[in-house]
Amino acid sequence: MPRAGLDAASVTAAGAALVDEVGFSGLSMGLLAERLGVKTPSLYKHVANQADLTHRIAVLAMNEFADAIRDAIQGRSGREALVAGAHAMRRYVLDHPGRYAAGNVAGVHGPDDPLVPAVQRVLASWAAMLHGYRLNPDQEIHALRMLRSTLHGFATLEAGGGFRIDTEVDDSFTWMLGFIDHGLKADRHDPLSAR
Repeated sequence: MPRAGLDAASVTAAGAALVDEVGFSGLSMGLLAERLGVKTPSLYKHVANQADLTHRIAVLAMNEFADAIRDAIQGRSGREALVAGAHAMRRYVLDHPGRYAAGNVAGVHGPDDPLVPAVQRVLASWAAMLHGYRLNPDQEIHALRMLRSTLHGFATLEAGGGFRIDTEVDDSFTWMLGFIDHGLKADRHDPLSAR
């Protein structure tokens, strides 16, 4: 019999909390079972294996991540949306580094995978951050990739202790957002067309 109070959702939530604490590479079924006060085989009544657990954490993370950005940018556009969404993304990565990492390594297992709509929600949140810039539709995918790469890189470096120069990290983040905003406003046309 499965332990009362445990189900796939509660095991996933516990795994997400644990992976934030110990890091993505430190997650194990044995450690999770210990935290939940059960024997390891008991977990397999709720999740198939560690890969399944990791995938479930990824789905949870991407939905939380999309919600955080959506809530931050609601009622904002242009620079205000960019800044609010970027700060929400940075905060999520700093608060939940393990589950964010799980979300970035998870693969999609077919069209019915719940990760698909979760990732689509994240993409929609990023697109909403950029909506007020009225980009040329041909440039939107490039802008989305730039935004994701830049914010992901900054936040994951910060979460991993990668900024060691004696300069305030918040100042660098603010400078970076100003640079992105300026670039998005400066040229809404295809920069390659001038070549």
